[in-house]
Amino acid sequence: MSSQNSSTVSSAAPSAAPDRPQVRPAAEGWQQAVTNEGRPLLQFKPPRVSQPPVHLADLTLAERQEKLKELGLPAFRAKQLSVHYFQHYTPDPGRMSALPKAGRQELVDALFPKLLTEVKRLTTDKGDTIKFLWRLFDGSLVESVLMRYPGRITLCVSSQCGCGMNCPFCATGQAGLTRNMSTAEILDQIVQANRVTAEGGPGGKRRSAEAGPAAERVTNIAFMGMGEPLANYRRVMAAARRMAAEAPEGLGMSARNITVSTVGLVPAINKLAEEDIPVTFALSLHAPDDELRDDLIPVNSRWKVDEALDAAYNYYRTTGRRVSIEYALIKDMNDHAWRADLLARKLNKRGRGWVHVNPTPLNPTPGSIWTSSEPAVMREFVDRLSAAGIPTTLRDTRGKEIDGACGQLAAAE
Repeated sequence: MSSQNSSTVSSAAPSAAPDRPQVRPAAEGWQQAVTNEGRPLLQFKPPRVSQPPVHLADLTLAERQEKLKELGLPAFRAKQLSVHYFQHYTPDPGRMSALPKAGRQELVDALFPKLLTEVKRLTTDKGDTIKFLWRLFDGSLVESVLMRYPGRITLCVSSQCGCGMNCPFCATGQAGLTRNMSTAEILDQIVQANRVTAEGGPGGKRRSAEAGPAAERVTNIAFMGMGEPLANYRRVMAAARRMAAEAPEGLGMSARNITVSTVGLVPAINKLAEEDIPVTFALSLHAPDDELRDDLIPVNSRWKVDEALDAAYNYYRTTGRRVSIEYALIKDMNDHAWRADLLARKLNKRGRGWVHVNPTPLNPTPGSIWTSSEPAVMREFVDRLSAAGIPTTLRDTRGKEIDGACGQLAAAE
């Protein structure tokens, strides 16, 4: 890694160098794991560790029915159990009046092992954002963030305990990768958030969870919590299908309201394009030139900017779904006007109407001296993209005051 000191502008810049300095990325306030060659360590596979016991949400409806038969019970009980969990948001046997009392507790114990235990809940001053800290069965900690917007309620979910992508500006990446989360652990974040929402949070009116689908619930999912979703591909896709499955098999959500993000695992992006489920795809790019992105997003050493953009364009071409480009604006690092121009050229080279760029001010993390771009710089960056015909929306993520914004999730007690 190069030092944090200012240096000459990247060779990808135009000959007329900007007045502002070029800051190079480096780990701040923590020791970044590196390979023997000195490159940032990438962890695509987690260590071999124990996985949580099988939960009803790990299974399709047909598999649940088979499980009930194995337990010597009629298959139709699978639908009753699924309704309680996915529509009433509870595995509480005391509320499962449709089931016979005899053996009810044993059945719940068999199909609803405890997955997530709430450790802490932080709420913003306005009350429209809640960050949850969860303890998993093995003691691992993860976080998810629930946000109310006009007309929608979004949950940012975690898919891994920690993250192996080692990006130096992300608090989650500083922890390294502990393990992949199970399908049911991913889904249980939503079920518990639905229960909280039905009870009046965040910033809503309390309504009985017994109202089921009529009660307020999470409408949008963003796989932008802890972890690299496409590094836990099989479980993330199973969770997405369960989210979109009609009740009582799943949550009955719109697949178009499920956003799957990645820092650029190209083979997995191309695989996602063939899944025949119309989720929204987001590429966390953060730099349009390889020289900077190699250090800012270490996976770029494996798949370069143009390869990632080609895969993103292939997702659009295959699915017809417009792609989002996520871009954290970091002061004097990746926010130069020439980079906006370079990004626009690369996107337009692949066609028009296939992409939307979401620049976002960097969310600070503990121990880092990096900060977000100045307002005037952000405006120019957006204006340059817009002038080139790229649909662009400057976003300000929620939850910074409770360390719940993108890149800030560190799962600390």
